[in-house]
Amino acid sequence: MQRLDWVPATSAPHLLAPPVAQALAVHASLAAQVMVAPIDPGLADTQAFVDAYDVSLEESANCLVVLGRRGERETVAATVVLATTRADVNTTVRKRLEARRASFMPMDRVVDETGMEHGGITPVGLPEPWLLLVDRRVVDQPSVVVGAGVRGAKLQLPGALLCELPGVEVVDGLAVPLA
Repeated sequence: MQRLDWVPATSAPHLLAPPVAQALAVHASLAAQVMVAPIDPGLADTQAFVDAYDVSLEESANCLVVLGRRGERETVAATVVLATTRADVNTTVRKRLEARRASFMPMDRVVDETGMEHGGITPVGLPEPWLLLVDRRVVDQPSVVVGAGVRGAKLQLPGALLCELPGVEVVDGLAVPLA
């Protein structure tokens, strides 16, 4: 099991995608509590990451982008759920987006619109006016590990800190436990 070398995110902007670094520069109170650590980019996917590093699934959170559609109207929301759960896209997310259909946004579009890398999407530095839906279980975690906008790093922050991000809404039941 490899240990992560956490440092303040503001002292290592080279480990962050540009939108993440910009968001932390704007939100100084948030930035003071965010740590970053380099990882092997080949281990960025959640299961590979927890298998290789000293972080459990219960501490890991995934940021997934959902596209809701009703007629010609599209609504985009990033969802943040613990790795021990899955986002309830077809019910909870779809209803919150007031959409007839909801599905994961195609990854090439997510990468293009966020300026982040596949496998490193994070709730920090998302485009406005996207919604940010965070499962209550994430907020209740004393510490969560999420992407840094790049495959070669991870962020660590208090779960409750996500409540300070723009466009955030904490949703009870946003995710359901994995079977």
